[in-house]
Amino acid sequence: MGDHEQNESFEAFRKSLSYGSRNDLNFKFFKGMSDEQVASFLQDLLHKLGDAYDTGDVLPLIEAAYEAQAEGYSPEPDAPPPRNSFEEGPFTPLEKAIANSTVGMLTTSGHFVAGDDPMPFGEASLTQEDAVNRINEFLREIPLLSEIPSDTPTSDLRVRHGGYDIRSAVRDPNVTFPIDRLREVQARGGVRRLASTFFSFPGATSQGRLRSELPGWVERIHEEEIDVMLLVPV
Repeated sequence: MGDHEQNESFEAFRKSLSYGSRNDLNFKFFKGMSDEQVASFLQDLLHKLGDAYDTGDVLPLIEAAYEAQAEGYSPEPDAPPPRNSFEEGPFTPLEKAIANSTVGMLTTSGHFVAGDDPMPFGEASLTQEDAVNRINEFLREIPLLSEIPSDTPTSDLRVRHGGYDIRSAVRDPNVTFPIDRLREVQARGGVRRLASTFFSFPGATSQGRLRSELPGWVERIHEEEIDVMLLVPV
């Protein structure tokens, strides 16, 4: 039975938004919620939409969606920890003031420079639609790290990531790759300098293979002589 047939269950409907026939990466979190949770969210959203007709204020709609996302992605209280989780990490104290530091950036947003496509699967010109449709392949693939000169104009940035809706990042790369914001901080004297190269890769990738790639990435990043690294998980 197809997703859109008359007898489709509500469960099938909500799951179809996560890489299904109604795929919508802004609402794929429905898959992690119960029918009752999604129904309650939609009822509340429609109520707030009715209010917005009169007030013109859409902020409550956005806040409701954010709250539902947090609920949908939160593990159950008795759920085992994710396979790739760490209770603690090494603490490295900052040895100098940030204003005297060199700042780098690493994001999982999937950005790269126009003309320097990392070519997943060895294929040129892979589209965002391709990335979404092949998400399961990405989750088994070796991650590819893109090097982005920190003086790159935002108009030369490209983004591709099968795990999130990139429309906001296309409109304004700073949403997930805040390159202009870092430049503004430097212009105000907030940091001494920006690293000559920033880095990005799509976080929807094989976590096991990511670990095997990390030593080489760390070695490359150390070449930038970075004091502070801004990490932007997506």
